[in-house]
Order: sequence, then C-alpha cells, then structure tokens
Amino acid sequence: MCTCNAESQWRSQAVSELKPYQKTAKLSRLPSSPPMATARPLRRLVRTLADPPSRLPKRQMQQRQHRFLHSSSSCVSSKKHVPPPVCVSRVPSRTYVSEMRKSAFEGNILRLLRNEIQYELERAPPAKPVERFGPFTVDDRPGELWIRLKRKFGENEDINIEATMFDGAIPASKTADGLGEDVELHISFVVKIMKDKSSNVLEIMCSAWPDSVEIKKLLVHGCQRMPSSLYTGPGFKELDDELQDALYDFLEERGVDDELAVFLHQYMANKDKTEFIKWMNTVKHFVEKKT
Repeated sequence: MCTCNAESQWRSQAVSELKPYQKTAKLSRLPSSPPMATARPLRRLVRTLADPPSRLPKRQMQQRQHRFLHSSSSCVSSKKHVPPPVCVSRVPSRTYVSEMRKSAFEGNILRLLRNEIQYELERAPPAKPVERFGPFTVDDRPGELWIRLKRKFGENEDINIEATMFDGAIPASKTADGLGEDVELHISFVVKIMKDKSSNVLEIMCSAWPDSVEIKKLLVHGCQRMPSSLYTGPGFKELDDELQDALYDFLEERGVDDELAVFLHQYMANKDKTEFIKWMNTVKHFVEKKT
C-alpha cells in the first residue's frame, strides 16, 4: 500500500511538473523519478497519462486498435491525389515557328506561280503543236529541248532534222524608222542525210535565224558512232563561194530553206511557252504536295 500510494503521489507530481516544460521540449529538466521508477523510460512516463494497455481488457484493447486502424485508413483514402500543376509555356516552340515560316514561304511561292500561269494563259495561250510542215513530219518531243523533223526525198534518201529550242541571240539591226526587235534569237539544227542504211551519213550543221538559214559546217561519217579523232573538214566560210552557193541550193531542194527557219522560230516560240507553263505546274504540284 505504501508503495502504491507513493507511486500515485509521484505520478501526480510528475504530471503537474511536466506541463510548464512541454512548450520548451527540454525533457531533461523533468525531475528525476523516485527510486522505484528510475528504470522506467521517459515514454512510459508519458503513457501514464492514459490507462496502461496492460490494465485494459483484451477485447476492449482490440476494439481500440480496430477503431484506430479504421480511422487511419479512412483518412488516407479520403485524401484525393492532386496532380502537380503543369507549366505551359506561352513561348512558341522552334518547331512551330519553323513550320509557320515554311508555310508562309510555300504560300508565297504558290501565289506567284498561280499568277504567272494565269498571266501566260490569258495573255497568249499556247497553241496545239502542229504535226506537219510541208513534206516533213514533226515530232514535238514533249518535255525536251529539241524537236525532230523527218521526210523522204527521192527514192533512197532519208532526211532527219534535229533542232534545239532557242539557244542564243544577237543584237538586231535597226530599221530606218527605228522599229524592230532588239535581238534576233538563234536556233541550232543539224540536217542528217542518209541514202541507204549501210552508207555514210552527210551531216550539215546550220543556224536558223528569224528569216534565214546559215550553214556552219558539214562532214561525212559512217553510220556507226563517229570517232573523236575524225577529220571534219574546213569551216564552211573557208570553202569556195561557188561551192557554198551550191550547198545552199542542195539544201533548198530538200526543203531546208528560209521558210523552214521561219517555221522553226514560230514553233519554238510556242513550244517555249508550253514547256514553261508545264514546268510551273510541275513545281506548283510539288510544293502543294504534303509531306
């Protein structure tokens, strides 16, 4: 009994002395326990404020533990997960800016191409290419820089003409009234004459000016590939004047004359416009195609 009374008296004194020191959390200032309680740890001293678990009935202790676990799980489950705030940058990304620039450039290119195509079609639309000129059949060679003309002459001559599109120009001579074109466009063409499949080929290289034909050079070689070291003869201007005139007559007889030069310039002007519009449409379709 004395021991119990002493313990009860010490507990009351400990609680009353603990209250002023709870704010400072300096538990070392607590009074030392009486001799009977010197072995008790400090947490057991605090636990004496409530009923010791060892003194509770077993069923009541289990109920308390159950209520504690239930309330803890309820608190945890009731807390909703709040995702961290997402920081959205208002500064445009480099990819977005690059795409905007690309779209602007492509839009400008398409606008210019459409305007140019419309202008060419409205100002002077190209005509359908002709398929014949006199005795010659004309192969337009769409998409290429040259055309081919063919004909038969006599019993055994095959004549082929391969003409390029405009490949040069020179200043034009002014007329008395000061009118006329500023330049004269130039077309190169080659006349190939073969008398039979096994014979040699006569090649005459010419220039077509707006209203005349000019012979530049002529040579004869085999039907096979011409060797690089073949002697090609002198320049046409180095020949005798009578020989030069005879060669012009030789070509005129076969339809290679000034009328052919006029035809070639008209044909190539139309082909140049046709190929130009076709080229612009090809570029436009490429730019419009999405990657």
